[in-house]
Amino acid sequence: MAKGKKTVFFCQNCGYESPKWMGQCPGCRQWNTFVEETISTSAGKGISQTMVKTSGGNEPVALAKIKTGEDDRIKTEIEELDRVLGGGIVQGSMVLVGGDPGIGKSTLLLQVCRQLSNKGHKILYISGEESLRQIKLRAERIGEFNDLLLLMCETNLETIRSTIERVRPEAVVIDSIQTMYNEDISSAPGSVSQVRESTGVLMQIAKGLGISIFIVGHVTKDGSVAGPRVLEHMVDTVLYFEGDRQVAYRILRSVKNRFGSTNEIGVFEMQNKGLAEVKNPSQVMLNGRPTDASGSVVVCSIEGTRPILIEIQALVTRTNFGLPRRTSVGIDYNRVNLLMAVLEKRAGLHLGDWDAYVNLAGGMKLGEPAIDLGIVMAIASSYKNKVVDPELLIFGEVGLSGEIRGVSMAEQRVREAEKLGFTACLMPKANLESLQGKYQIRLIGVSNIKEAMNYII
Repeated sequence: MAKGKKTVFFCQNCGYESPKWMGQCPGCRQWNTFVEETISTSAGKGISQTMVKTSGGNEPVALAKIKTGEDDRIKTEIEELDRVLGGGIVQGSMVLVGGDPGIGKSTLLLQVCRQLSNKGHKILYISGEESLRQIKLRAERIGEFNDLLLLMCETNLETIRSTIERVRPEAVVIDSIQTMYNEDISSAPGSVSQVRESTGVLMQIAKGLGISIFIVGHVTKDGSVAGPRVLEHMVDTVLYFEGDRQVAYRILRSVKNRFGSTNEIGVFEMQNKGLAEVKNPSQVMLNGRPTDASGSVVVCSIEGTRPILIEIQALVTRTNFGLPRRTSVGIDYNRVNLLMAVLEKRAGLHLGDWDAYVNLAGGMKLGEPAIDLGIVMAIASSYKNKVVDPELLIFGEVGLSGEIRGVSMAEQRVREAEKLGFTACLMPKANLESLQGKYQIRLIGVSNIKEAMNYII
């Protein structure tokens, strides 16, 4: 091996470094995550070689003397994105955008660049995957751009750093972080070392110069951002683009945000001219739902601060084999099995020789316990072949004893149902007392799944 270089092993999940290969990582306890990489021992400084001096110096400042305000955020004029970011882009922040290939990450960021440049902000778009002509072709489909949007095709991090210091843009887009490389690191672009060091350099630039930086991250087959898990710890905000390329709707979900609420979502629709905002996702998700079919119910889930009404469909049919089949789309598979076991034990439904298929309409994914009662009622409706009132909204958490527990933000759910024209709401009895007399919609409180089934079926 060349002088000044050595071989080490990195965990792809958490970035743990080891001089030898190990089956299980001592840091994150994951198996078979170590990869071999060659690093340079002569550099030895890593990020500190390209560290940017902060404008505020190194002197401590009293917390009471630090002033903040609305001017610290830049509005993108894309309301769904501003909602997910917590009100706009924070100056000097670093945002990681992840998602499947072709889901719309680059399109969304190019639309952000267009909105910001039209407001007079200087933007630098750096691509390591596309040529300038490819970016131009996509930009022409989105709309007109002015001269404040600068494009650059480069993967050398030192060149990028010097360009940012010379141009001094207000926001930078890096597409993507897996294509960037630091000359001080001998491993290939996209490796654990390169991704970690490149992110560290960009973070120093963002904090030191007060520049907002968006970085695009590829995802692995299990849906997580490729590279070390420390990448998500270093940035300020992590956004995930969810959805199927065959489905028009896209969900932008915030899983980490130092400047706003987490688990907030924004809904977009892919169109010929880019991504369009969906201002009322509840109404869109309920369009075209059947009104005379069994196994169809409407539930309300809270995503961040927003109530979303969505249809749950269930199909229960007698199995042709000895082992019944269970399938769920958009809902946790284990949760569906658990709720079916509760139905068998507490409600007396014999589902042991019946196949069950549960689907969340619209291509969304929900995991809130408040949709439990809706899943249970959809399965029971299909099993009994009884139609549930299409103007009835259902929400509530179901326990293993068959009890229906209260949920948070019940008032927002009822208000959203009334706004969309629902006439009744089946909900936990624990939430009923605080809401009676406030709304014209009829509120029905139930304490267990037998009461709920007696009312509906």
